[in-house]
Amino acid sequence: MFMEVAPGNDIQPKWHWKKMFQYFLQGLIILAPITITLWAVLSLFIYIDNILPNFFHTLFPGRLEVDSEGNPKKIPGMGFLIVVVIVIIVGWVSSSFIVSKIVDFLGHLLERTPGIKLIYSSVRDFLEAFAGNKRKFTKPVLVNVDGHDVWRVGFITQSDCEVLGMIEHLAVYVPHSYAISGIVYIVPVEKVKAIFNITSGEVMKFVVSGGITHIVDKNHVVH
Repeated sequence: MFMEVAPGNDIQPKWHWKKMFQYFLQGLIILAPITITLWAVLSLFIYIDNILPNFFHTLFPGRLEVDSEGNPKKIPGMGFLIVVVIVIIVGWVSSSFIVSKIVDFLGHLLERTPGIKLIYSSVRDFLEAFAGNKRKFTKPVLVNVDGHDVWRVGFITQSDCEVLGMIEHLAVYVPHSYAISGIVYIVPVEKVKAIFNITSGEVMKFVVSGGITHIVDKNHVVH
């Protein structure tokens, strides 16, 4: 691959730099997604695993053994497991009538606290948009907000915008590619086309990937 025999049986080295660069890119395409995914999962695991030990060490200094750098010693994975168990228990207990009322009361209290209400309501609405019974990104659509016959992919978040003085209008959230940001458009109903036979998760993946991910529906594959 890297040697070429010249006339006269003289062997002269010849580096195929274009071929080397092509192999480099191919290796990068294979390794980068795997490496970034493992790094993200491991970083999240370590962060969650450190929450309880660091929190307990802050509240009760001296109760936990520390290493040479002053950080609390811990069993790897134990903090993560405890956090997961606590979240499951909170979710299970909150389903009872009494506890749900207490949670609602605390939620209303936080929503009325200046400064805190913005953080609390934003985080709550963001999480509820992706999970739970109040998921918002479940109605994928095509929305015309630019020129004639030019469409963006988005999700209906409000089916009634009368409170904004916009009768027969919809609120459509259009996510950006390769980002967690997006923009909300208030558009007339006739400028929105529903997307059928494709799950909202597939549509979101298609948009975030910049349109390079294949969308699979019941009839064909959209590239």
